[in-house]
Amino acid sequence: MAVFLSRVGRFCFRRRRLIALIWAGLLVVTVSGAAALSEPAPDTFAVPGTESQRANDLLKDRFPQAATGDATARVVFAAPAGRSLTEPANRASVERAVARIKAVPDVADVASPYTRNTVSGDGRIALAEVAYRVPEHELTGADRDALRAAASAPGLRVEMSGDAVASPEEGAGELLGVAVAAIVLLVTLGSLVAAGLPLLTAIIGIVIGLSAVSATSAFVELSSDTLALALMLGLAVAIDYALFIIARYRQEVLDGRTPADAAGHATGTAGSAVVFAGLTVIIALAGLAVVDIPVLTQLGLAAAFTVAVAVLIALTLLPALLGFAGRRALTGRRTPRNQRATAGRRWGRFITAHPVPVLVTAVAGLLVAATPALDLRLGLPDDGTAPSGTTQRAAYDLLADGFGPGINGPLTLVVQAPHGTKAAAERVAKSVTSLDGVAAVEPPVLNPAGDTALVGVVPASAPTATATEDLIQDIRDRFRSEDGATVAVTGQTAIDIDTSDKLAGALLPYLAVVVGLAFILLTLVFRSLLVPLKATAGFLLSVAATFGAVVAVFQWGWLNGPLGVHASGIIVNLLPIMLIGMVFGIAMDYQVFLVTRMREEHARGADPVDAAVTGVAHGARVVTAAAIIMIAVFAGFVLSETPMVQSFGFALAAAVFFDAFIVRMTIVPAVMALLGRAGWWLPARLDRVLPHLDVEGAPPPEPVTVGSTPEAR
Repeated sequence: MAVFLSRVGRFCFRRRRLIALIWAGLLVVTVSGAAALSEPAPDTFAVPGTESQRANDLLKDRFPQAATGDATARVVFAAPAGRSLTEPANRASVERAVARIKAVPDVADVASPYTRNTVSGDGRIALAEVAYRVPEHELTGADRDALRAAASAPGLRVEMSGDAVASPEEGAGELLGVAVAAIVLLVTLGSLVAAGLPLLTAIIGIVIGLSAVSATSAFVELSSDTLALALMLGLAVAIDYALFIIARYRQEVLDGRTPADAAGHATGTAGSAVVFAGLTVIIALAGLAVVDIPVLTQLGLAAAFTVAVAVLIALTLLPALLGFAGRRALTGRRTPRNQRATAGRRWGRFITAHPVPVLVTAVAGLLVAATPALDLRLGLPDDGTAPSGTTQRAAYDLLADGFGPGINGPLTLVVQAPHGTKAAAERVAKSVTSLDGVAAVEPPVLNPAGDTALVGVVPASAPTATATEDLIQDIRDRFRSEDGATVAVTGQTAIDIDTSDKLAGALLPYLAVVVGLAFILLTLVFRSLLVPLKATAGFLLSVAATFGAVVAVFQWGWLNGPLGVHASGIIVNLLPIMLIGMVFGIAMDYQVFLVTRMREEHARGADPVDAAVTGVAHGARVVTAAAIIMIAVFAGFVLSETPMVQSFGFALAAAVFFDAFIVRMTIVPAVMALLGRAGWWLPARLDRVLPHLDVEGAPPPEPVTVGSTPEAR
């Protein structure tokens, strides 16, 4: 692989105009395609194989008016303390607001609280439910403003929730992360041109990748978070991959190679590591499809595609741009070879001189950080997890005060019977009323064909409460088959709970697949059994510590003020399984770039301790810069107003910190020093069977012209 990539790098360097023209053409085509084909992203969510999803699909067939997917809103009216909404003046104010809402563009119907009997027992709070005739993503800002204006009721408090209510505006946190990345690149490379190349290639790759993904929205419904997560991961890895190759290119030129040969050698060595690291990320993300949740598959495939584009650009466009940059990519402070890794060498010597206390301290620290993960609670954010001060949270709290917390997470029972569906549904409704944890049961509603009935159930507990989960399970256990009738539980609350259960069940199998993949790939690369074992153990420590940090911040509320985030009390149920795939890829990045140099030195006859020191010495500067860049890019997304994006940004930033600085830069050299020569042991029979991979550290065996002439050949 190194030989092939070396030839690719040298070709792209020399034929730079052709390569630049090809990528420019791809950029134009993908951007044009996105402009012509992209559609707004609806927040559709399906979980195949669960009871709630099967019941929801049945609803779409038997009760299309109840499962249209169109936008909805809940308008909550509250009278001042000591007053009632049944007073003539207040009632008239509410009815005028309802009449104005009916006239709002695209509103299909409004259920008045006085005709639907949705006025609280004390008369202080009322609920008007609004149904639109278009999906949420088709509503404009003017439509949302019109709803807010129409709902005003002088003398009363009015709050709103639902997908028709305007979502918070996104921040520009990713721009802050890119700015920090630019500073780190400038400090690391010492040249404006060299620092600008990773940013330029990252921007081109992201635009191409996201444009291509956006264009697919004409054929596939994408989640609204798909592009944000693809941007987050694609931007970080694109900058890092380019940094690794540029750093190796500059080192080769300073060691006497011509720029063309240096570009080829850097692409063959560092580029091989980029290919390996990128493939591990792509495989781990694409593997999310096995969980069989469409949204998760979309997120994984979109992010994997942007990573693939980043790898291709690093291997082809970057060498071409190095050719265009010429001497300008080499300007800056030049350090003699024997002084380039002084700080990293000192750190490596310290670690290898005190391996036991360093190892114990680092592992203990990661285990302490992982402790909060024992309290991990999965779910999907709703209006009850919205930040205080938002109208969605205020509406949620008012409804809970007036009608009980269960009003915010009603359940829907779908009843079918071969004969007498109405009678069967009435029996089910009567039986459910007597269950513990049930606040109210609505009368059954039959579809026009009379073969399916709906029974609305309002729990006594909040949607995310454990008691609500217990109630759903109790209904399923008791009424799955009632006198020949089949009963299924659905509704958003049931779907959320079923999704969390399915993801929790898939977590360990997926983790086993990822760990097994890591062990096999690392065995091939490092020709060792203990090095892969140590690497996968370090990966598990990184994941555990990251889960702990996420629980502490987003579930327990630690550091919410300084970080500017809001603790919802639950963790987005998609996060753990996606985080495993992403952290796996990140961990393999740093593992490859550090340990391949250790392997190279050991293969040349160096003592294992000296090899570990040399690996840290030569990799510390670049890995540190790459980690800081990744942390900055991911942390920028913490400034988002979307809880899912916010938590992913924080989780990935924490994962990079734990894995790069504690696991790879600290635990790895300590373990290598303790293992000694045993760390590189591989049974002879296995060594003969396994294919040899030439990753970074194995120079491409082709003639190289050495000289001091900086011009490209």
